[in-house]
Amino acid sequence: MTGFATRTGSAGLFSWAWDIRSVNGRGLDLRLRVPDWIDGLEAGLRKKLAGVAVRGNVTCTLRVTREEEGGALEVNETQLDLLLAALHRIEARAMDAGVSLAPSKATDIVTMRGVLEQSASQDDTSALCAAILADADAVLSDFAAMRAQEGSTLSRVLESRLAEVERLTVEAAALAEARKDDMARALRENMARVLDNADGLDEGRLAQELALLAVKADVTEEIDRLGAHVSTARALLAEGGPVGRKLDFLTQEFNREANTLCAKAQNTDLTRVGLDLKAVIDQIREQVQNVE
Repeated sequence: MTGFATRTGSAGLFSWAWDIRSVNGRGLDLRLRVPDWIDGLEAGLRKKLAGVAVRGNVTCTLRVTREEEGGALEVNETQLDLLLAALHRIEARAMDAGVSLAPSKATDIVTMRGVLEQSASQDDTSALCAAILADADAVLSDFAAMRAQEGSTLSRVLESRLAEVERLTVEAAALAEARKDDMARALRENMARVLDNADGLDEGRLAQELALLAVKADVTEEIDRLGAHVSTARALLAEGGPVGRKLDFLTQEFNREANTLCAKAQNTDLTRVGLDLKAVIDQIREQVQNVE
């Protein structure tokens, strides 16, 4: 089921921006793009996302930034030692060469790159992680609300398609009833034709074969099952919750009955209705892919 939500938040020196979206998928595929330097954040978000979505490809992007602050200045001892050693070697070589150098001043040394730096020690991220996870509830609520709105729209679309299946099923039942006399007359004519052209043929055996053909052409069971499937689909839609997988399976059953109906039709009008049923059922199948 499709869905989309964005939100911004902040805590202390940190600010962040959420972007959560989902598209159709057979199962649940969570893809998180979050800062890996915040311990426990990804695991916490996965748990929360799994609580609001059970189907679809869900992408959650979180961008975290930190404001610049005036931290304490610190001397990089390692860099200073390397620099002093280099200055000592330079002064010694200069003296050996008879070159006079001006005395070095501390103010000159601290301006050299890497000697004096602003403290930027890594903070404990547990508090930041907790703040972000708490803020996630709001954006996930927006995300779930949009998916619920999408689901409501899909429910109405599916109900309209189910009503069309129901209408076509009623029409198929009427056509199947109307063709009974025609089928019976055709069977009698075929039986008489065979008997007229076959000497010594067992009439009882022939009658049994023709009766078997009549049974195989009967579509009563297919029509009954189509009606039952419509009732089941409506019950699932009314049930709410994640019913996408069940509806997906049910559309396969719908399609199976429609295929059998077409195969048994032996009637132009009934075949037309069967093909119309297949078209509507295919529309249902496409929409069901969007249902969680």
